[in-house]
This record gives sequence, C-alpha cells and structure tokens, in this order.
Amino acid sequence: MSSGDGTAGALPGRSPAGRAPSPLSGETPDQATDLVGYRGPTACAAAGITYRQLDYWARTGLVEPSVRPAYGSGTQRLYSFRDVVVLKIVKRFLDTGVALQNIRAAVQHLRGRGLRDLERMTLMSDGATVYECSSPDEVVDLLQGGQGIFGIAVGVVWRDVEAALSQLHGERVDTGETLIGNNPTDELARRRRDRAV
Repeated sequence: MSSGDGTAGALPGRSPAGRAPSPLSGETPDQATDLVGYRGPTACAAAGITYRQLDYWARTGLVEPSVRPAYGSGTQRLYSFRDVVVLKIVKRFLDTGVALQNIRAAVQHLRGRGLRDLERMTLMSDGATVYECSSPDEVVDLLQGGQGIFGIAVGVVWRDVEAALSQLHGERVDTGETLIGNNPTDELARRRRDRAV
C-alpha cells in the first residue's frame, strides 16, 4: 500500500515514485479509539454479509471486532465504523475471487491506515495481488501496466456503510447507551473537536 507519498503499493514491497505500483505494505496504526460500537447483526446489515460469515471471520482472525471482542457465551462483539468498512471490502474481495491470503494482508494494511487515508484510497486487484492507489494517476498507471482487473473505491464503500449505519443502532462504548440512527462520522467529528480543546 502507499504511504501517501504518491506511490501505489502492493504486498510485500513498495515502488519508488514514478515507477509501476508494487505490493501493499503496513503503516502506523491510527491510535484513536472508537466510542461507538455496532453489534454483530448491525455490522452484518451494513456490510451486506451473513452472521455466519461475520462469526467465522472473527473466529479465524480475518476481521476481528476492535471495540469489544466476544469473551465467551453471552458477550456481544462490538465493531467499530472502520471494522464495518473493512467487512464490506472483504466481502467485495471474496465476491471477485481474490485469494484469502491477499485479503488478509489487505485487511492488516487497512487496519493500519488513518480514517482520512481510507476515504481517499482505491484498492485494485488482478486476482493475485491487491494494490493501493491514492490518486487517479496511480489507477491509470496500474491499468496501463495490465495489472488491474477491478477496483474498490474505499471512499464509496465508506459512504455506503455510513448511510446504512445512520439507519441502524449503535452503542456507546463508555455508557452502553443505544444510539438510534447514529451517523458515525458525526461521532468522529465530535471526538476530533473534543481532542482539540
């Protein structure tokens, strides 16, 4: 993946500026914690997956809930907004036949990126490798090289998930309060304002 320096990337290395995109690589994680979580059924509805898929992906470590994992019988997993975006991206990758090994690497990379990075990112794949493109020029370069077959505009997925979650229930992590019709980006904006004070 790209480090924001104008180069597209794929696993396991990175290409210098002005050269063909190379495989994805990890970035520094965003240290912000989410104050709103979404229970499994809500995450499934927003991501367009079944509960069986969600449960399997959590148990196998493909996409684990970052707000609250299940600690045994009777506990509820809570997924963050970012988790739900990643769930929807995983579903799209699986639907197009990308290898699970490459999906796992892309998930790890997505977890390490800042929320603003995700909004501007396009993920491209030739079925064997997943590439991050952060500009239209990188997408064109990848397509001209004959490597890209399909792409996922993460910002579009972000907005789809945001719209779906605004119609569903969220839960405040600190109080357990149910939030009806919660808009996750409103919560993110509020947290940024609170940190700035």
